Amino acid sequence: MEIINTPLSGCFIIKPSVFPDARGYFFESFNEARFNEKAGLNIHFVQDNQSSSSYGVLRGLHFQRGEHAQAKLVRVLRGEVLDVAVDLRPDSPTYGKSYSVLLNEDNKLQFFVPRGFAHGFVVLSEHAEFFYKCDNYYNKASEGGLYFADPSLNIDWKVPVEKLLVSEKDMELPNLNAL
Repeated sequence: MEIINTPLSGCFIIKPSVFPDARGYFFESFNEARFNEKAGLNIHFVQDNQSSSSYGVLRGLHFQRGEHAQAKLVRVLRGEVLDVAVDLRPDSPTYGKSYSVLLNEDNKLQFFVPRGFAHGFVVLSEHAEFFYKCDNYYNKASEGGLYFADPSLNIDWKVPVEKLLVSEKDMELPNLNAL
């Protein structure tokens, strides 16, 4: 596996070693010891989540506050998404900056989003199966979010606004300056 740094400190992409043959392919999607050694971290994931969505579904930008903050390791099992992280760490030199990456079933890339970031994705294919690991358990009382169309973030979601499918809850999230 190869670690590819992003412009946001702590966020990185994992490019797995894939072994194709006449039967299909094989790759090790996660190995905690190798992940921590290569990334220089000590992360222990405790919860896996999976979602199924159609074209234009936008989920995010979400985060967990305080002691319930979560680091995530995300990937796409089927289809393609644009995955986005926004740095919400007040002392970070990249505070308020975002980074996006295309994740799909063909490139098999994974995206690590550390604690202190908002995270979201939009489905670019007809359908997508999205999977992620969290290093902390979900806590409803600690959930928070950031409005996906905040003009200060200037995120290009790659889907026309009229084609986006966003939950009512996500439509009501605050802009960055209100957090």
